[in-house]
Amino acid sequence: MNNENTKILRRLKIIEGQVRGLQEMIKSDEYCIDIITQTSAVKQALSGVEDVLMENHLSGCLIHQIKNGKEKIATDEILKVYRLKRK
Repeated sequence: MNNENTKILRRLKIIEGQVRGLQEMIKSDEYCIDIITQTSAVKQALSGVEDVLMENHLSGCLIHQIKNGKEKIATDEILKVYRLKRK
């Protein structure tokens, strides 16, 4: 596993802990605004992971595809990522 994947896994473990914390907040009937604040933090953290994955893909895999004459595949993947990110 490369260093970048190690960083991503560390981030995901943190997010996992945040989600477990959210579950406990719900069980404890915490104040709604506090729960919403935490869900927002989880969404931002996941978005950060997504950004790193997309950057790695765009700067690595897609460049490799283009250099190997697979421009159509690369273009399709760029458009797919773009559409997913807009949702």
